[in-house]
Amino acid sequence: MDDHRNSSFFRQSHHPRWPQSSAGKRQRKQKAKKPDGSLCPVSSTPVLRSCSWWGNCFLLPLVMLSYLPCEAWGTTFKIAIVGPWACDPMYSKALPDLAAQLAMSRINKDPDLNKGYWYDYTLINEDCSSSKALARFAELEGYGSALLGPANPGYCTAAALLAKNWNKGILSWACLKADMDEGMYSTFLRPLPLSSRVLFSVLRFFRWAHVGIITAENDMWEATGHELAASLRALGLPVGVVVTMEMNKEGPRRALKTIRETDRVRVVIMCMHSVLIGGEEQYQLLTTALDMRMIDRGYIFIPYDTLLYSLPYKNVNYPILTNDTKLRRAYDGVLTITMDQGEQNFYEAFSAAQESYDIRTRFCFSWQVSPFFGTIYNMLYYTAKAAEQSRVASGGRWVSGDTLVKNDGGFEFNGFNQRISAGTDGEGMQARYAVLDSDGSGSSLHRTHALEASHTYGKYGGLKYLGKSIHFAGASPSTDSNCWFSPYVPCSGACGDVFNCIILCCQGDWVWLKKCPCGDSVSEISDSTQAVFIQVRENLQVNLNLFLGLFLDTGIFGIVTEHCTRGSLEDLLNNEEMRLDWMFKSSLLLDLIRGMKYLHNRGIIHGRLKSRNCVVDGRFVLKVTDYGFSEIINCQNIILEDTTPEDQFWTAPEILRDPKLKKMGMFAADVYSFSIIMQEVISRCAPFCMLDMPPEEIIDKVRSPPPLCRPTVSVDEAPLEVIQIMKQAWSEEPDKRPTFEEIFRQFKNVNKGKKTNIIDSMLRMLEQYSSNLEDLIRERTEELEVERQKTDALLAQMLPKSVALALKTGKPVKPEHFSDVTLYFSDIVGFTTISALSEPIEVVDLLNDLYILFDGIIAIHDVYKVETIGDAYMVASGVPNRNGNRHAAEMANMSLDILHCIGTFQMRHMPDVKVKIRIGLHSGPVVAGVVGLKMPRYCLFGDTVNTASRMESTGLPYRIHVNQSTVDVLNSLKLGYKIDGRGRTELKGKGVEETYWLVGRDGFNKPLPVPPDLTPGASNHGINLDEIPMDRRQKFLDRQKKMGN
Repeated sequence: MDDHRNSSFFRQSHHPRWPQSSAGKRQRKQKAKKPDGSLCPVSSTPVLRSCSWWGNCFLLPLVMLSYLPCEAWGTTFKIAIVGPWACDPMYSKALPDLAAQLAMSRINKDPDLNKGYWYDYTLINEDCSSSKALARFAELEGYGSALLGPANPGYCTAAALLAKNWNKGILSWACLKADMDEGMYSTFLRPLPLSSRVLFSVLRFFRWAHVGIITAENDMWEATGHELAASLRALGLPVGVVVTMEMNKEGPRRALKTIRETDRVRVVIMCMHSVLIGGEEQYQLLTTALDMRMIDRGYIFIPYDTLLYSLPYKNVNYPILTNDTKLRRAYDGVLTITMDQGEQNFYEAFSAAQESYDIRTRFCFSWQVSPFFGTIYNMLYYTAKAAEQSRVASGGRWVSGDTLVKNDGGFEFNGFNQRISAGTDGEGMQARYAVLDSDGSGSSLHRTHALEASHTYGKYGGLKYLGKSIHFAGASPSTDSNCWFSPYVPCSGACGDVFNCIILCCQGDWVWLKKCPCGDSVSEISDSTQAVFIQVRENLQVNLNLFLGLFLDTGIFGIVTEHCTRGSLEDLLNNEEMRLDWMFKSSLLLDLIRGMKYLHNRGIIHGRLKSRNCVVDGRFVLKVTDYGFSEIINCQNIILEDTTPEDQFWTAPEILRDPKLKKMGMFAADVYSFSIIMQEVISRCAPFCMLDMPPEEIIDKVRSPPPLCRPTVSVDEAPLEVIQIMKQAWSEEPDKRPTFEEIFRQFKNVNKGKKTNIIDSMLRMLEQYSSNLEDLIRERTEELEVERQKTDALLAQMLPKSVALALKTGKPVKPEHFSDVTLYFSDIVGFTTISALSEPIEVVDLLNDLYILFDGIIAIHDVYKVETIGDAYMVASGVPNRNGNRHAAEMANMSLDILHCIGTFQMRHMPDVKVKIRIGLHSGPVVAGVVGLKMPRYCLFGDTVNTASRMESTGLPYRIHVNQSTVDVLNSLKLGYKIDGRGRTELKGKGVEETYWLVGRDGFNKPLPVPPDLTPGASNHGINLDEIPMDRRQKFLDRQKKMGN
């Protein structure tokens, strides 16, 4: 037992009835860093807590008692929580100790749970190495009444066998074997829905059968990948490859290359921690997939770990998607399946628990905690509910492992942030799941589909569309045949004994081999069987599938029939790419009626009529098959096993009530089967699909009316006369059902004598498709033109139109000389001081508001905005479009308009502080050209640029500083510009020159702000102390004092 006390192995429980001293609490805290570098207190792993001397004496018997078997505790039910809490950083972020404390606190206060046991827990650290973890698990017999875990699927079945030997309940979310709830693991119970079944339901809905799996490089995730593949294969999916991604520079690329080279795989399941909660492996994988163009080419990536918890999506934005454009684009190819949330998402529920002091970690933020916290809470609460139900059912006896597993289930409770239910018949915990998607441009996720809690076990029901389509980054993945998701229909490349048909090549032609159940018991074909076969083979009619022979070899007995390339009628109806109008449907139904009429007129009862044994050939002619199959089975004395409820949907109620009639068959029963097929064709869905009930309940209701249980079909889906025929055909009384001869006559009257020519129907569909395609192309062309115009407009705002056009056409942009242009420079006086007094976001708002104002002014003048750097604003006239000598006038007019507007401009955060600018103008020659390939910039070069910048820097607030060259051009235009001489001014690098002030123009009546140099006592540089608001003045004084020192 000493080895067990190692703090790296397990964490001693905290019984809620034991008081804690403050000293003990201090000893239990260690400092852990938050992601931002600050400290957050978390619990350590003590063996015992320190108390006073008398407290130690009091606790000594309890400590000794804790090492006795659980039954000796009397009324304490302890749950050992096993997981990689220490060796896996992502699992440690789930704060398992805190989640368990919260769950136990609420469980022991629950009036429905505190009648029998007091619940406690022990936290056990699981090693991330499978072999070491199994060795340690074998020593856990005495540490709990039940075991929650392990998290490693690699030894989960072995752990379940150990728990069976100890007769302790084991609840593991990691065990992926589909038949774990059967006899071999008699103490195993699922604390979460089987993730492979949830995945199967989603893949079946989208018809994505071929998947690949990529795992992270550690024992736990590698085992998860291989166990998940085995579980999906057991359900019928052809998992192509399981590849481990090495964590080096080329690891993600090699793994993705393997996936890309695997035939038909377009869906990738990622067995690793989600990037949204900090998983580095998934980040590397997704960004590499983006670089390899797999996101754009229709590959879908599904995270596995989000199946284990409720990933928040309502009112949540993920900073990692906001701040990383590459990841945001890559995540557009991710389809997230997660436990759905209730009214609150996980982060909101965690914060609410903090505010109510249920969770005492106010120094930690909810977004730092993994949502698996909520799953731990839910699993503990479910275990307690199941234990209490088992205790009551057993009359108060101790709840052992086999007793816990046999609980009736069916209860519900409020989980951490969603409603949780318990399935019956050992199905374990159930919860509603949601499919989440992103659009590649935002940082949030939205829900597109839902899987109800009662449908997660996969017996019935499926994914439900919620009205918002999935946004695929590229082309949507191709869909696979429905046969991969049906145990009744064979697929090319399928193997195993679940398929009862094989396609063979006989004398150069493809044929069907229909295998007979229990065929290995047939040693020879009897004479009576041969006589029946000869009789059946002589039925030659265009709507009957031809029988070719009998087959007996290597333990297989079967019937060889003609092969039809379109598959069964069920396949055709499930193929969403095949558009079926009413003419098409009526043609198929009429073919079926003709075939059955022919059989009944010759006294042959089908007895097994379903949409699965109605086949369609290459010319879309429906043919009935399997007729006479029951007689051949009877002649060979083969006893068929009981069929499943799903196979009995087509069975007439009188045969359900008296199974002996099935052996003989009834003509009226064939008519009932035909009516169910009519419902499939009309509604284009499975039998009774509109009734949200399990198959067993549907069959029971059909067998034992009242009330009468039949499918419901809308009158909008078919002519009213056809719906009446269908309702007559499924009449409860066999004598009231019409014969196929009568059905044929009524059906022809519905079509008013018109021939239902399927070729004409297909030609009409092709014409309609061609017309729709033309409209679609025209619509897409118009949308493309609108987008092109938007792109051109955006490009024209970034570069001159002539330059943008040259770059678009791939032509080089050569530098160009302009002999006479005027340049404008301006900046904000005292901008450094304003920045020191403002928050960064306030500075951004100031510059944005100011430049929007300037941009609106330059739009009405013949000028070109070159660039902005900080508070500096640069504009040119005469480049790139030459305008003679008007460049100086355009720039002067623009400067006067800007100076007028700046006089009334106010900052949002300091409206009382005036924003003053200095403006400098200069005219002369420049050279213009495009610099760089990435984010190319249109730049100006020459001494004129430097001189214009010096004119601005040596100017004064609210002044337009003009050089002699600009004055000469303005005077030559004789437009009445008002210019005052400033005198000789020293320009850095240029010497002393005569400069001027531009103060107005004839006809310009807009008021201009008064320059400070004309106001006695005003400052020409910076901001006066009196101008600074009181709330920011002290900050300014502290800054000035610091600069003085």
